[in-house]
Amino acid sequence: MTNPAHEMSTRRGAANRVRPLVRPSWLAESVWPFQTFGIEVDDTMVAFTDVGRPDGPVLLFVHTGMWSFIWRDVISRLATDFRCIALDAPGTGQSAVPARAISLEYSSRAVTGLIEGLELENLTLVVHDLGGPAGFAGAARTPERVRGIVAINAFGWKPSGALFRGMLALMGSAPMREFDVLTGFLPRLTSTNFGVGRHFDRASRDAFRAPLGRQGLRAFHRYLRDARTCDALYTEIASALAGPFAKLPLLTIFGEHNDPLGFQPRWKKLFPDAQQVVVATGNHFPMCDDPDLVADAIRAWHRQGRAPASR
Repeated sequence: MTNPAHEMSTRRGAANRVRPLVRPSWLAESVWPFQTFGIEVDDTMVAFTDVGRPDGPVLLFVHTGMWSFIWRDVISRLATDFRCIALDAPGTGQSAVPARAISLEYSSRAVTGLIEGLELENLTLVVHDLGGPAGFAGAARTPERVRGIVAINAFGWKPSGALFRGMLALMGSAPMREFDVLTGFLPRLTSTNFGVGRHFDRASRDAFRAPLGRQGLRAFHRYLRDARTCDALYTEIASALAGPFAKLPLLTIFGEHNDPLGFQPRWKKLFPDAQQVVVATGNHFPMCDDPDLVADAIRAWHRQGRAPASR
């Protein structure tokens, strides 16, 4: 599979701080058939994958909490038509642990750094979960480069209501974090059919869980904790959604069984012309539950002129 960043790392690696990363022993090529690269952002190495058509329209996949493995199957289906880029937030996946505290602001800076470092233009932002706040804030600093948004079980506003804020408070708490570190319950649950694992074989589930050890889990829970309190970031996002992003085409994709807080109707209020897809029997990771449907939905939306056809 073509790696657009490989040519960049050879031709302009010094200028862009891009370099290929050594494949870790726990990540076999059979389960992750992509080269991973690193780029320095704020003195932290951020890992990213860059595959597909070098001259194709850019899809930038942003998730914060777990890591880029969640995008594997949908990227594999879209890489024939698009340039697909996915990054691991600082402290997760193959990215380095930052010297500063884990925060969504820091994750958003990784997004900005990648967009600028790879000189991405006319990109479509594809976000999931906490990748919504991190991706929107990161892309809002270069709004002229963004031409479309795909929100997959994602939000882009300050959490409100007892259920939403209570969930973040519980999952972001120190006792829950350390309980998860001790037991590993969340990686095991997330790798099942109710999470990412509906179509994963055992090797894929093992690879998904591999970087979710003490370091990865603590980063995950700290991102959730920060999601409850990062008011300055939400102010920045609100300005972007009401300003430069307001007229962008939007596609939302949610699992049938995982929108208890009504995020998809709220997106429709913000973007009345949004196209919306519900994945039957889908849960929190619809791109893993039905990667064919999700890839086809993104491709069709793009071809219909909902986003630019070329870079």
